[in-house]
Amino acid sequence: MKLLFVADLHYALKQFDWLAAHAGECDALIIGGDLLDLAGALETDVQVVVVEKYLHRLRLLTRVIVSSGNHDGDHRDAAGESRARWLGELRGEGLHVDGETVDVAGVRITICPWWDGPVSRAEVERQLEAARPAPGVPWIWVYHAPPEGPLSWTGKKFAGDADLTAWIARFAPRIVLSGHIHNAPFYPQGAWVQRIGETWAFNPGRQIGGSPAVLRLDLAGQEASWDSLAGFERRSLAGAE
Repeated sequence: MKLLFVADLHYALKQFDWLAAHAGECDALIIGGDLLDLAGALETDVQVVVVEKYLHRLRLLTRVIVSSGNHDGDHRDAAGESRARWLGELRGEGLHVDGETVDVAGVRITICPWWDGPVSRAEVERQLEAARPAPGVPWIWVYHAPPEGPLSWTGKKFAGDADLTAWIARFAPRIVLSGHIHNAPFYPQGAWVQRIGETWAFNPGRQIGGSPAVLRLDLAGQEASWDSLAGFERRSLAGAE
């Protein structure tokens, strides 16, 4: 199975166009949060309408998997925590979103929403507990924030999600796909790939321009590659790091 993963598009429509042009190359397209841009000139409701159209277009080309990020909230729940309600309303055939777990070609993929406080954080933990597959089944998580370590290097500090790091230690998924820290892969102390125990974690980063920074995973070939303005890199996922 071949996966294409991007994150942090932030309403860059040329990058959504790039995804539409390349979605047919993969068995599943995964977007790891921040499809919208809260700092943008357009109102959130307007951005949602446009991004919805892109997601419907993409789902006709390949299976689409989308998690929310901190820029995607359009609603606050009773606890005052941000939720991407618009994304949940798109759930349907060929489009899998926050809170879902989907099995594809013998691989389990769990899509975690952005947690904004103790209520949504507890929900993510319960989701992982319920989704844990049988031994031997590869498990992939999609969650916007990266774990602690080089994937979270901001240029000044490591800003990884400590809860995510603890969940990785507890559940040992095969792969974790994240974003959020835009420049981590481009800094000397940062990285686009990180090994945590038996888990491979990734953050492709964000770049400006017509194409996003892209992670490609070939699960059958046990290989990951990162393609960005910084160049092209490849990493084997077989055996030790």
